[in-house]
Amino acid sequence: MNYSLDDYLLMSALISFLGFCLENIWMCFKYGYIDNRNMGLPFLLGYSYAVLGIYFVLGTPDQPTALLSFLTPWNEYAGYYLIVFLIVSFGEIILGKTVERICGIYYWDYTNIPLHITRYTSVFTSLGFSLVITQFMKHFFIPVMDIISELPPYMDYIGRGTYALMVIDFFRSFGIMYKKRSLNITWKKQIFGKRRSEQSA
Repeated sequence: MNYSLDDYLLMSALISFLGFCLENIWMCFKYGYIDNRNMGLPFLLGYSYAVLGIYFVLGTPDQPTALLSFLTPWNEYAGYYLIVFLIVSFGEIILGKTVERICGIYYWDYTNIPLHITRYTSVFTSLGFSLVITQFMKHFFIPVMDIISELPPYMDYIGRGTYALMVIDFFRSFGIMYKKRSLNITWKKQIFGKRRSEQSA
């Protein structure tokens, strides 16, 4: 973990952008369209907090922390995947219910998916997202961080500025949802087929 705060800010921006893309890939396959995912900018800050949090607590499957070794002495990769699955599942429930309580809206709805647990998570979606995160942590996290750490100094300012914009956009977007008591969908692009549902997931 010999990286600077600026390195983590750049990684946060990258992960947030990848999270935005991942959700839109899911929406494209599920409903045939993509949208702004309730944000003004193409970044989902929650993904960076989740992935970086997992890194600080668990490390990576190949470079685990002492905590992961203690929790999963039998198989570190399988244990890593299982713990990430639990984090994703509970994290989705907590985030969804928090937004529902504060903003009075259903942030997303998985009730039409088999084996859903509340409307905010399901076994299948959690398994899928956890697999993506685990593979990213195993194959890409450290190599990407190493590349980021070698970038020229001016990239630090880009990272700081991007992170600041993401935080501002996050609070602005949730402020809009709180005020309007509705999702903050500002654009939606049909990619294929007919829209099967107006409900974002």
